[in-house]
Amino acid sequence: MHISFETTPQRTREAQGQPAEDAAHTPPRQRKIIHIDMDAFYASVEQRDNPELRGKPVAVGYGQARGVVAAASYEARKFGVYSALPSVTAKRKCSELIFVPPRFDVYKSVSRQIHEIFALHTPIIEPLSLDEAYLDVTENVQGIASATHIAEDIRAKIRAQTGLTASAGISYNKFLAKLASDHRKPDGLYVITPSMGPAFVETLPINKFHGVGPATASKMHRFGIETGLDLKAQTLVFLQHLFGKAGQYYYWIARGIDERQVFADHARKSIGAENTFAKDIQDSESAHQKLKPIIEKVWRHCESTCIRGKTVTLKVKYADFQQVTRSRTSDTAIPTQEALERICYDLLIPIFPVIRGIRLLGISLSSLGAADTREKPQLLLSF
Repeated sequence: MHISFETTPQRTREAQGQPAEDAAHTPPRQRKIIHIDMDAFYASVEQRDNPELRGKPVAVGYGQARGVVAAASYEARKFGVYSALPSVTAKRKCSELIFVPPRFDVYKSVSRQIHEIFALHTPIIEPLSLDEAYLDVTENVQGIASATHIAEDIRAKIRAQTGLTASAGISYNKFLAKLASDHRKPDGLYVITPSMGPAFVETLPINKFHGVGPATASKMHRFGIETGLDLKAQTLVFLQHLFGKAGQYYYWIARGIDERQVFADHARKSIGAENTFAKDIQDSESAHQKLKPIIEKVWRHCESTCIRGKTVTLKVKYADFQQVTRSRTSDTAIPTQEALERICYDLLIPIFPVIRGIRLLGISLSSLGAADTREKPQLLLSF
């Protein structure tokens, strides 16, 4: 199946505050978007590199009491084991589960191979993570008319060069391309044409919509919105009242319309690191000790990428899973690791004394920009 070409309805540009095109002008070509999603990426890399793991339920992560599953093989998913599941719960669901420590350097190396394959076809690549990306192939390097043929070639090259499988979704916008890649996983390919799009969305359960998280889905359920058809029946005013700015997005995707562009070299909004501890932290001295390697990890990333940030956020998760954050913003980028440490420790001090133990600490930097060591920060406190 190959994508046919139609023009996106003009009303979407007007509704999203974009200038309407002059009717006398030639309408833009129908976009061709591919969403590539590697299949159980981390776990598949481990099974590739260790033949003894093939065909067995594998979880990438640590199996101790405070561990969390970073990724799960499809054999493990059959038992209900998924990423972000506590390791103890995962082990209860699957007694045969094999835990493998993550090797992020290896995953990054494989990801670079995959992105080199993407670049053979288009420079318009928007990475979402190490194992997932959007590609705009409306105009492509090799001049191939069929987006399906491009996706098939990419999947074949990935298999040949890495030994891994990828699923591909092809459509006329990002929202539907993402849905399409999920539709035939693992190792599948699916196309949603402009004539199929609206009907495909109408039958979809609302919790399958990309961009609708558990909390939003729960809120929609309370108002009787269970499927795409139910969402389509709501007015724009009603959805904006319920969900604010996101209401407009939900209104249009319920009609199969999404005019978001694929952005090459998509800039990161933040960088960060966190750690879950084997034993809850009760005192400030222990917290300072545990926070230091987290700060060092964040700063190593700053140094390796020549990136600096203005806003520091401390994340604290207590033993009962309640979470708080505290932030501080500088007028200029934070220039040194020592300056970052001072801010982090200043944010940590008011947390103590604690009634509940602390199970997790995290640090993130946002308001990112290129490094400039000449800057001297003047700090402003904000919460």
